[in-house]
Amino acid sequence: MSTKNRTLGEYIIENQNSFKYSSGELSKLINAIRLAAKVVNHEVNKAGLVDILGAAGETNIQGEDQQKLDVLANEKFIQTLTNREIVCGIASEEEDDFISINSNDNQHQNKYVVLIDPLDGSSNIDVNVSVGTIFSIYRRITPVGTPVTLEDFLQPGKNQVAAGYVVYGTSTMLVYTTGDGVNGFTLNPAIGTFYLSHPNMKFPEDGRIYSVNEGNYIHFHQGVKDYIKYCQEEEGDRPYTSRYIGSLVSDFHRNMIKGGIYMYPKSSVTEEGKLRLLYECNPMAFLAEQANGLAIGGKTRILDVQPKELHQRIPFFCGSRNMVLKLQEFLTKYH
Repeated sequence: MSTKNRTLGEYIIENQNSFKYSSGELSKLINAIRLAAKVVNHEVNKAGLVDILGAAGETNIQGEDQQKLDVLANEKFIQTLTNREIVCGIASEEEDDFISINSNDNQHQNKYVVLIDPLDGSSNIDVNVSVGTIFSIYRRITPVGTPVTLEDFLQPGKNQVAAGYVVYGTSTMLVYTTGDGVNGFTLNPAIGTFYLSHPNMKFPEDGRIYSVNEGNYIHFHQGVKDYIKYCQEEEGDRPYTSRYIGSLVSDFHRNMIKGGIYMYPKSSVTEEGKLRLLYECNPMAFLAEQANGLAIGGKTRILDVQPKELHQRIPFFCGSRNMVLKLQEFLTKYH
């Protein structure tokens, strides 16, 4: 069977034995995420036709205005994962606390917890810009047969067993890793099937794109300012190109394919950073490292950070290896 004709379902079955905890449970979990992604994709694509654009009138635990599609995507992913009875707990960026799931047949017997950002970049929905879903999967660390606790979710990113994202753009793609490389699957909307379209995805070691909200430049710390100036200098293969969409999934996806660095630093306004460690940074860092890239929070590797709270924020830099290492040189000067 050629690579282009391999479906996501077939790929999962073919490769599940290479996963060290192979029991079929993780495969079912990835399949559930695939199903929920197709439902959310359908809603995103009809957003301009029905009353699901705009704010929902509520704020989430982050203090951010919830968009109607935020609420819908959150409900669809939680509903799908719960109904399939394959996880023992879910944490969502849109929920105040984690959700403990007790299967009707298996008293807390499931082994995995899922952390999810149901609709990353949702503020862009109203202007028809690409958005996405980010997910992260861990094996629980509390005893099977007991309810999950906060401890099961506050694990460092290096403990992830799988992570990925769905980008809802000109085409819809599901990109994920189980710790053995990164593969991308494109949805054929005519038949509702994901096909392997981007096998073994890798960041180029060098890139020429830097992605940062330069409107916040005045608030950045000096090391980041110096690196941005470095990117803009005319020397060698520079200046680099500035490209910033404002949807993490979209910026990350472009940079992985073309080569580049994504930056969301702390600043004098957001001293802790703005991106969420558990829902955004850890899964993207896992993907980056599996795709020959790097992800840091300054001097520290993102995947080594021990989370302290469910909605913890952190500075985030990831992308092509040599670009991240050069940024780290600038950051080190001031620490």
